[in-house]
Amino acid sequence: MLFEFQKYIYPTWYYNWPGQGSSRYWVDVRSRPEAYDQVKLDSGYHSEGAAVKDAAYQAINGELPVHCSRFLGPDDLKMVTDRKDNYRFARKYVHGLWSVYILVIRLFTLHNPFLEISAFWKSRKVPRFIPQREFKLTEELTRFESPLLAESPLVTVIIPTLNRYVYLKDALLDLQAQDYGNFEVVVVDQTENFLPAFYEGWKMKVTVIHQLEKALWKARNDAVTRSSARYLLLFDDDSRVAPDWIRQHLKCLDFFKVDISSGISLSKVGDAVPYNYSFFRWSDQLDTGNVMIRRSVFEKIGLFDRQFEKQRMGDAEFGFRAYSFGFENVSNPLAMRIHLKVNEGGLRQMGSWDAYRPTKWFAPKPVPSVLYYYRKYFGNEMAVYELLKRVPFSMMPYWLKKSKVLKVLSFPLALLLSPIALIQVALSWRLASEKLNAGAKIEVLEAQSADQTEILNRDDRPGSHLN
Repeated sequence: MLFEFQKYIYPTWYYNWPGQGSSRYWVDVRSRPEAYDQVKLDSGYHSEGAAVKDAAYQAINGELPVHCSRFLGPDDLKMVTDRKDNYRFARKYVHGLWSVYILVIRLFTLHNPFLEISAFWKSRKVPRFIPQREFKLTEELTRFESPLLAESPLVTVIIPTLNRYVYLKDALLDLQAQDYGNFEVVVVDQTENFLPAFYEGWKMKVTVIHQLEKALWKARNDAVTRSSARYLLLFDDDSRVAPDWIRQHLKCLDFFKVDISSGISLSKVGDAVPYNYSFFRWSDQLDTGNVMIRRSVFEKIGLFDRQFEKQRMGDAEFGFRAYSFGFENVSNPLAMRIHLKVNEGGLRQMGSWDAYRPTKWFAPKPVPSVLYYYRKYFGNEMAVYELLKRVPFSMMPYWLKKSKVLKVLSFPLALLLSPIALIQVALSWRLASEKLNAGAKIEVLEAQSADQTEILNRDDRPGSHLN
């Protein structure tokens, strides 16, 4: 963790994890400052170490640092940042109310109140950081003549579906219109009134697995196992994509020499693209509705953990597991989908609107698999901080969660409903403990022979082919 206070703001963020290889994402801007003219060393910190760490934080949240020649090592990451530097970091990167939240937690956890209040007060005039950057990699990738595209490898597009034929039809029409030809579609259909005739007449190869059990992660696992392709492209049945979608995923993997291309998702046509979706960067999430993964990733780390069946965050767990094994994941703004998030069918039919909004009053909050993931990889303390951060906001209904006014109202509502929330969280914690005691349910994917699969040179750094 670069700054101690990150544990309050981003308790379960990938890059806070101190495991093997994590330091390679934190660039040392002192090595080639000319390559980071839009990343500034902040002279307002009390130590050089804090300024260097702050610059690394700016870099990881900006465009992928393909020209970096040095990364912060373990000793660099241990450089001391004092209390005042931590409050400055918090003020700089998140809304000022989060500094108040941090102060309250620090006081309740018996830190020196005089020192905490003094450091908090001295940070009150720190301006919010607003990035001003020009992004160049999109243009470079557009010009890139991809050897992988010229090779035209087989891609398997995997779609689990449940009671959504109306939306699945549009998704398949979008796939049929792709400008990349060498792909197949594997649909795992769990629909109650299964219609084999729906899959007739498509002008592309469509394989259907009729699965009686309503089980999302089993569906994806079985489809991955059935495929012999080197590239697996995971898709949702309520999504729309442009004709260059497959091609943009392949180009991203080839251009950056990485293992995973995470496409971006918008909720409707014309939505403003969030800042962090507008450029190529290291991805801190994996969305199984829009991601291309090399088969070699599954061969090394296994398939999806079926402890997440009928629950949430199985894709987050897989993404983190891939990260912890050293596989690299790039957020790809050119591989966009529109995620319709329809009200019927799919995982919504299995009991929750999202990870923190169960459909019943005394159902677990969050879904137990969420705490299973937090506690397994980040520990109980970070899990508690994540709950403190998220549970109050979850008091508002799913369809109102984007309202800023109602987010503020979530706090008094959370106090009013706190007895119910505590029961929900306690139930989730107990069920998560049962999952932890039972252990992961991860099946192994048999590796293809060397002449069937691509051998990825792990010494290739992202962008090593660039001038």
